[in-house]
Amino acid sequence: MEGRIQELERVLSNVIIIEEENVKKEEVNVGTHVTIQEGDFSPETFYMVGSKEADPRHGKISYESPIGRAMIGHHAGDNIEAETPNGTIKFKILKIE
Repeated sequence: MEGRIQELERVLSNVIIIEEENVKKEEVNVGTHVTIQEGDFSPETFYMVGSKEADPRHGKISYESPIGRAMIGHHAGDNIEAETPNGTIKFKILKIE
């Protein structure tokens, strides 16, 4: 238990709160909602979060994940390639909110 408490204290001591109204929507960054489309598949929207908040099943992906890392700093309309454990995927950023 003590080890877990120390880990949580360390994590909380490094927390940076990002106010959604202060997030720039021109490029992909932590706190943005990003709509992407891979090939002929339906578009998907993801919320870019930190690794501790990631929950891909609920549309929250970490900026440290292969797809998140590939998107950071890009703009709507950009075509992206991401190296994933299952191979390279190509997709287009449709919208950033």
